[in-house]
Amino acid sequence: MSAEPRKPLILISNDDGITAPGIAVLVRVMRRLGEVVVVAPNSPQSGMGHAITIGHPLRLDASHIFEGVEAYECSGTPADCVKLAKHHVLKDRRPDLVVSGINHGSNSAVNVLYSGTMSAAIEAAIEGLPAIGFSLCDYGHNADFSHVEPWVEQLARQALAHGIPQGTALNVNIPKKSAEPIAGVRLCRQARAKWQEEFDLRHDPYKRPYYWLIGSFVNFDKGQDTDEYALAHNYISIVPCQYDLTAHAALREMQTTWDLSPTPTGPAAPAPTLGSAEPAPGESAEGLG
Repeated sequence: MSAEPRKPLILISNDDGITAPGIAVLVRVMRRLGEVVVVAPNSPQSGMGHAITIGHPLRLDASHIFEGVEAYECSGTPADCVKLAKHHVLKDRRPDLVVSGINHGSNSAVNVLYSGTMSAAIEAAIEGLPAIGFSLCDYGHNADFSHVEPWVEQLARQALAHGIPQGTALNVNIPKKSAEPIAGVRLCRQARAKWQEEFDLRHDPYKRPYYWLIGSFVNFDKGQDTDEYALAHNYISIVPCQYDLTAHAALREMQTTWDLSPTPTGPAAPAPTLGSAEPAPGESAEGLG
């Protein structure tokens, strides 16, 4: 009798915390696809970007929040969670897929840089693991996730069947529920959009000033191949992301325009003289004269 095929091992994390509704949806879907292990923050970590904990100890405690699922809550950031999962929780077991989310709110365009959801996925990509970050474009605490499960399952099955390019994490954003069904899925590029930010000056009861970050999201990109365009037309957007932030077009341009020869083209700096008031670099004043 042949042995049963091994179920895929799927690691789940997020940035909204282990008690968030979005991660419960992700756990429910991934259990249909394989063996699930959860390592998630013990408190919300939204907007942490790719922060890691280096000056404080990390706590990792077993959690029984998901019945029948091996789960842990971590005192650190989403990136910490993935690191601890790989090196401590799973040890010699390699995940077939890492999924993060489902985030409450969009991580399209420049939001990917601030996103704790995507930092977990990108940390997995750095470790050579296929990864997807899922986000729902609904910031409400009672966001409706009922329409996302079939799409999340479909995309996870695609990733398990066909893989994800090495060093890449997929940034998946899903429109909020509306009267219209999801139009489909589009592979996109990241839109050129950003937050126009302001700091609202307020005062506490003791008249001490404090600041509250506010602003509006502005899309400067008119392209029809972007994540913002897809979401605006009720499509799910998928943007393949890489952790190599090299601006290759700028690199090529600078290689042809900048003069980086060893000898400066401007006036030569005068050589320091013995007994001068200013010491040469790396020397103390006492060592002169």
